[in-house]
Amino acid sequence: QYSFKEVFGTLVVQKELFDVVAKPLVEDLIRGKNGLLFTYGVTGSGKTHTMTGSPGDGGLLPRCLDMIFNSIGPFQAKRFVFKLDDKNGVDVQSEVDALLERQRRDALPVPKTPSGKRHIDPEFADMINVQEHCKVEEVDEDNVYSVFVSYIEIYNNYIYDLLEEAPFEPIKPKWNNCNTPVRNGDFIPPQSKMLREDQNHNMYVTGCTEVEVKSTEEAFEVFWRGQKKRRIANTQLNRESSRSHSVFIIKLAQAPLDADGDNVLQEKEQITLSQLSLVDLAGSERTNRTKAEGNRLREAGNINQSLMTLRTCIEVLRENQLYGTNKMVPYRDSKLTHLFKNYFDGEGKVRMIVCVNPKAEDYEESLQVMRFAEMTQEVEVARPVDRPLCGLTPGRRFRNQAFREELARKLELRGGPLGGETEEQSVAEMLLQNFPPLPSCELLDIDDDQTLPKLIEALEQRHKTRQMLSEEFAKNVLAFKTMLQEFDSSVLSKEHYIQGKLSEKEKTIAGQRTELERLEKKIKTLEYKIDILEKTATIYEEDKRNLQQELESKSQKLQRQASDKRRLEARLQGMVAETTMKWEKECERRVAAKQLEMQNKLWVKDEKLKQLKAIVTEPRAEKPERPSRERDRERPLPRSVSPPPVPNAPPVRLRHRRSRSAGERWVDHKPPSNVPTETVMQPHVPHAITVATASEKALAKCDKYMLTHQELASDGEIETKLIKGDVFKTRGGGQAVQFTDIETLKQESPTGRKRRSSPSHPDPLGDGADSEWTDVETRCSVAVEMRAGSALGPGYQHHAQPK
Repeated sequence: QYSFKEVFGTLVVQKELFDVVAKPLVEDLIRGKNGLLFTYGVTGSGKTHTMTGSPGDGGLLPRCLDMIFNSIGPFQAKRFVFKLDDKNGVDVQSEVDALLERQRRDALPVPKTPSGKRHIDPEFADMINVQEHCKVEEVDEDNVYSVFVSYIEIYNNYIYDLLEEAPFEPIKPKWNNCNTPVRNGDFIPPQSKMLREDQNHNMYVTGCTEVEVKSTEEAFEVFWRGQKKRRIANTQLNRESSRSHSVFIIKLAQAPLDADGDNVLQEKEQITLSQLSLVDLAGSERTNRTKAEGNRLREAGNINQSLMTLRTCIEVLRENQLYGTNKMVPYRDSKLTHLFKNYFDGEGKVRMIVCVNPKAEDYEESLQVMRFAEMTQEVEVARPVDRPLCGLTPGRRFRNQAFREELARKLELRGGPLGGETEEQSVAEMLLQNFPPLPSCELLDIDDDQTLPKLIEALEQRHKTRQMLSEEFAKNVLAFKTMLQEFDSSVLSKEHYIQGKLSEKEKTIAGQRTELERLEKKIKTLEYKIDILEKTATIYEEDKRNLQQELESKSQKLQRQASDKRRLEARLQGMVAETTMKWEKECERRVAAKQLEMQNKLWVKDEKLKQLKAIVTEPRAEKPERPSRERDRERPLPRSVSPPPVPNAPPVRLRHRRSRSAGERWVDHKPPSNVPTETVMQPHVPHAITVATASEKALAKCDKYMLTHQELASDGEIETKLIKGDVFKTRGGGQAVQFTDIETLKQESPTGRKRRSSPSHPDPLGDGADSEWTDVETRCSVAVEMRAGSALGPGYQHHAQPK
């Protein structure tokens, strides 16, 4: 829930909204105070409609203009009496200077100000046809007023003048000799304007066009001319979405009349310049809803950034007022807030209209808008403005008019009756007044001989004068007739000359029209060619983009193939190096084994030769005893026992050992590195599965396991050990081997030299047996478990640890 000073429903009319919101601002404008009116809301919520209106129902802007001109209509100054300078000030000039300025402006080929008598554009005629004649009740009648309007937009945080005379039409390319378009060098894009601060610390736009208007129609025509240049675009949320903040500024200059009430007081200090700014903000929008891309996305970012700066400034002002802090308000972060800095500092009254669209999709954004608008009500910025005092008698305008009307009436009365007889005397009366007066014609005596002669003399003089006047009149008539004839002849000659000139001009005009038609046809043909070339260029651009994308994809593919090739080369080099090293080791091992085998053969041959030599050379002797064998028979051989189970090894279920008559099967594990021996006795196990490496499949089929292990004894002979064990199933579903016995096969010399792998003097305490067992256990007492269902090959786990 949010609370506001006034809430209007969906069916509210424009007049009710104007009376509550904008009418007080217009009254303050005429009284010399500044005002600012915002329309704020989500995109598509009706801000532009509220400000401009619709045909037949004008919005706030045309109603404000109508109220201003209804109030100051009879008190307006003539055009150019007030003249704005380029530093946000205003000067006043006399009636004569204003007349000269008007004549100079009228002599220009294109007048700077639109004519107020021209026909109203029917496109907006209904918007300014306001039926309710609203005006301010108390207007200072001793002042003269002039209205100036300007129209700017803030687009992408740049200020543009919408009333500037620079062309806004799109660029039409020219064509050179190579039939390729070149950029139009005559086109000048609109230049952004700068913000400046005047001597009163008020912000204004430099170089902005300000037009003096004298009626509502003329002012709205200026607004409509700028409105056509405003940037709008079609988005997902609004067909004609405003892409910029528009600011329509109405400046009212007023100055008092002099003591006589006739002319404007020529004192600049007495001029009051007030301003009313009507701002149509662009709507805040979320880009994920509008699906904006490219320029639309950048515009939306700048719009949201300027609105966020406006919120930040309001929040800082509110915080400074509530808590007495003195934080700096970031006006300069946006051109919108920087332009209206003075309003937020107290140089006028600020009103905000929050437009809300009751669509469900705008719910979250509408909440943000209303939360901000509710917070702005707590900020107080207005303060009174002191107006200059002129010290002249009030009511002097009407008193001066009444005095002049009374003076004219008195003069008419003093001059006699006003009729056609007095004003228009006949020619005969004028002639009679020029004649000499007649003498008295009264005869008092019969013998009076003086009266008649005097009368005759006077009549003769009058007759002579009449004849002279008649002759002069006849001469004048003749001269006048001659002049008329000459004038008629000159007029006829001039008419003939003008007709000749007109016929020539008509021929010229006809030729020019023909040329224009030809040029228009040529223009149409060229435009058609331009369209075709533009389409062709578009197709070529599309093909170019496609080819570039294809080239980029192929180059990326080649780069990936090159990187894969490099990785494969590195991998192959590693494999080659590894294989080379492996085979080198294998060759070294085989060479060493072969060398060992040859050395053993040579040693055996040497021993045989020595024995043969000894048999041949030595005499036959008695057969010596073999006490050692006897002692060995007498002393029982120590039996090696199985090592105790390792505590950490997993428990193995011991199964009942079947008898040998049941037909046990063996796994004969013969590593490929074993060297074949030339002994007569060879290990042979019937029904055995011979494998090179232990496997789960072979262990699962057999009950016994035998490992053939070879090593070099201390006397240099090869000693072969058969390590035997039982195969058990484990709880994990694999196979475990428990070694139980070791058989040793080795060669010895028939002479007294015995080649044994064990020490010649065994320890009587049995250390030799323990060490021999320990040596075998260290290498062979290992359980191998194959996990059931493993696809990665056998997994080896050590179930026993060496002692």
